[in-house]
Amino acid sequence: MRIAFDVLPLIGCRMTGIGYCEAGQIQALSKLHPEDEFLLQFFSRKDEHIKIERLKPYLRDNVKPHWAKASGYVYRLVSNFLPVSYQHYFGDKAQVTHFFNYIVPPKVAGKTVVTVHDMVYKTFPETVRGRTKYMLDTGLKKSMKRADRIVTDSEFSKQEIIRYFPQFADKIRVVYCGVDTNRFHPVEDTAQIEAVKQKYGIDREYFLYLGTVEPRKNLERLMDAYHQFCQGKSLPPYLVLAGGKGWLDSGIYRKVDELGLKESVLFTEYVPDEEICPLMCGALAFVFPSIYEGFGMPPLEAMACGVPVLTTHAASLPEVVGEDAVVADPYDIGSIADGLEQLYTDSALRQKLSEAGPKRAAQFSWERSARQLYEVYQEVCGG
Repeated sequence: MRIAFDVLPLIGCRMTGIGYCEAGQIQALSKLHPEDEFLLQFFSRKDEHIKIERLKPYLRDNVKPHWAKASGYVYRLVSNFLPVSYQHYFGDKAQVTHFFNYIVPPKVAGKTVVTVHDMVYKTFPETVRGRTKYMLDTGLKKSMKRADRIVTDSEFSKQEIIRYFPQFADKIRVVYCGVDTNRFHPVEDTAQIEAVKQKYGIDREYFLYLGTVEPRKNLERLMDAYHQFCQGKSLPPYLVLAGGKGWLDSGIYRKVDELGLKESVLFTEYVPDEEICPLMCGALAFVFPSIYEGFGMPPLEAMACGVPVLTTHAASLPEVVGEDAVVADPYDIGSIADGLEQLYTDSALRQKLSEAGPKRAAQFSWERSARQLYEVYQEVCGG
């Protein structure tokens, strides 16, 4: 087969969860199927050498870059309202073209697959950036109509899509994400962990959250729960929030001030890739109290590192963590505080979760994800 991927999520200066999902699946697919040809498609008005450099980790004998000399931003904007042909820019070489970020443009040659990661813009519209919500409001239904198959990350997300778009139920296939155990694994080198802790001013035990600092991650309730947990403790573990600033994040920073937690809550902002694993492995526990996730990769990455996890019973998270994490009610501050207390005081529980985590994470490999995805491609091609 000749399969094309829209690689917009891979060529930006900072990768998001969508980018990591695409990266894992592309790398695994190209290794599993050396007999097939893969095209990494992108628009580039200028400086394509920078984009090709960012695509280097994915290039192999059977994986080639394929770009069109045009502005991707302008194309996406215009094609949302006018049927500007994608085929005009990229030709008809591909039998299947996969778009990983919700939107299938008009007039794509061959068969099309689109990944719709979640329905957060419908369920919690107030947590979504205005421009993103507008693009999905105006473009997603058309996109799913154009697609031959719709891929989503969990059974939860499948049911969410059906809830809002029941007419597309027959097209939806679940393909779980994976975890990259080359990036996420137990770190035995304590000097590496200490160096990262020193960089971020962490001089005692800490709980770690890793992800975008934004409302749907439920961080304001986490602050309240952490404040409750700290009562009566002279030197509680830090709460370290690692990740870039997100949409509508001001209330989270304000909450820290209101609760008098400035000395105990540390914001690292964006953490470079090479520092994430040691930062994770140095934590007492990983906390991820999100109220909505299409898959929820960070808890799985923490589990791969052998770090105990506190998460919630919301959305897809139970599918990811199974019985190998402490699970709280995302809307109950006391429940989250109890989970923190449990992980802080019960060393036997931490040990048990630490041992179970890598085994659970091993069930979500990118190879397994790629095999499931390839079956979708074969299905649309009648194979």
